[in-house]
Formats: sequence, C-alpha cells, structure tokens
Amino acid sequence: MHEVSDDTLREHDILVASDNQFQRRARLLQALWREERGLPIGERRPGVPLGSRLPSDFARESGANLMTPAALDAARREVAASRLGSGQKIEADRLWANLLSSQPLAFNLFADLERALALASRVLRRIWPERLASVTKILFEYSPGRGSAKYTSDKTAFDIYVEHATPRGGRGFVGIEVKYHEALADEPARHRTRYDEVTAAMHGFKPELVLGLRRKPIEQIWRDHMLAGSMLLDTSAGWETGLYVFLAPTDNTACRTAVRLYREHLSDAQTFDSLTLEAVVAAIEAETDAAWIRELRARYLGWEKIERLLAQRRAAHG
Repeated sequence: MHEVSDDTLREHDILVASDNQFQRRARLLQALWREERGLPIGERRPGVPLGSRLPSDFARESGANLMTPAALDAARREVAASRLGSGQKIEADRLWANLLSSQPLAFNLFADLERALALASRVLRRIWPERLASVTKILFEYSPGRGSAKYTSDKTAFDIYVEHATPRGGRGFVGIEVKYHEALADEPARHRTRYDEVTAAMHGFKPELVLGLRRKPIEQIWRDHMLAGSMLLDTSAGWETGLYVFLAPTDNTACRTAVRLYREHLSDAQTFDSLTLEAVVAAIEAETDAAWIRELRARYLGWEKIERLLAQRRAAHG
C-alpha cells in the first residue's frame, strides 16, 4: 500500500495537516467518490474548499451523502425525531455534508437492513450464529434512557441498536458503535459516579486497570460498553443476552489499537466484541447481490481506486 503524497491531496483539495495515513487515504477515497458523481465541493471554512465535504445547503436539500432511499428516509426520520425532543444526538452538518462522517455510514450500512429484517437476520446470523436467531428491530442513535441514572446518567447512545430473538427463544440486543476515519482523539467526557457503579456491577474489568478506562482512546468505548452493561443489569427487562460491538475499517490503525488496549482492561469479554467494516459488508454481500451494498463497498472500502490513481501519477511522472 503506497502512501498518498501531499501533492495528490492538494490536487483534490483535501490536504489536512492533522490527518494520519489512514485518514489521508479515507479522505481521498471520499473526494474521489464525490468527483465521480459530479457533486459540488464543500468548504472547510469560507473560501477554502475541502474535497471530502459537500456544500451545506446542497447537502441538506439533496441528501446526497445518503446512498439509498432507505438511508435517506431513515436519516430524515431521525433528524425530525431529534427536533421533536426525542433526545437523539444527530449532528446535522456531519450527517448531510461530511462525506467522511461515520454517522451517514451507519445509515448507509444498516437502513436497508432495517427495511428487510429477514435479510438482516441472515446477515447477522452469519456473524453471531450462536447468539442470534432472528432480528426483530433495528434502531438508530438509540439509548433506553438518555441521562437516566438507571443506565449511565449521560447521553451515551448506540449508533445502531439491534433487538433479536436468541436460538433458545429468549430476547437479546446488540448495540453497535460505527467508526470510519476517526482516531478516537476526543477528550474524555466528564466522569460520573454512576460509571464506577456500573463498572463494578458488570464484573468484567480488571480492578487494577479500572482507572485507565477514563483515558482516551478507550474512554468512549468504555462508556458505550457500560450502556450495554447497564441494560443487562436491569433484570426486569428480561434480556437473555446483550452485546456491545465496536465496528471500524480494518486499516484504521487508531481504532484497531484502541480495541486491543480496551481488551487488555477486560477480565470478561462476554458482552464486548469488535468487528471490521469489511466483515459486515462481506456478510451482507453473502446474502444479497443488491446494488446498494456493492456501491457502499466501492465508496468506503474501494482502496484499489487510490492504488490505481497513485500508479497513474507515478507513470505520468516517471
């Protein structure tokens, strides 16, 4: 895999000094996707173009960042719900205009499965055959109670939430955090006493390493995992099983490193799993030949486009 030069990034208006190598490639892939479709270029600030963005007004009106009618309908539905006070955290600019954002990726990846639960069941059984019999519900930006002391006393939510029947006839859930280009460098949230209570009650962490959970890059993973844990601690809900899943591309080394570090803090990983974006896409492709999943792979995982582009540049300058 060849490194992407600054000159190549400048040609596509996507040179961002803070990007790591994976982010440079991901940003270029999204710029190429936009250019292939003749979509207008957005700005990082007034007068400064950024090839991995769409113009805000155009993006909101066209919905071009959402790849299928199902994804667009789901996104608009969730935005409308957030405006009506659902508590869902939908960042409009990221959703509509930022081509790199994991928020539209979540809709692009799961909205067509939400509309076809039989397909969703087959796909997710491929990934968790011992856990899942059939999918009964898929939700976006879901929390059972934002801010509730019954859970984590904060506004943590799953990007994707799947309820399902288990092979033994019980009820289960999977809460999924979707990442794409993120390096997990955000500052940790304010610590809450409830975090300590849930962490202790889950009995899944190494006591001598608990303080390390408060630090980046694993603090967000911990908070999401605690949300799943707090749901399981509510015995009145009747869950047979529950799982928190961290999903990111294979080549996102920052995410891969964070998952490895997080696992080192666990004494019991029964309620935690990690998946690659490639694995989920492959599972969907194994169950359907629909155009949307081929187009999604090309947009988010079509690294061969970059290799072809770099080869052409080398030949031209050889």
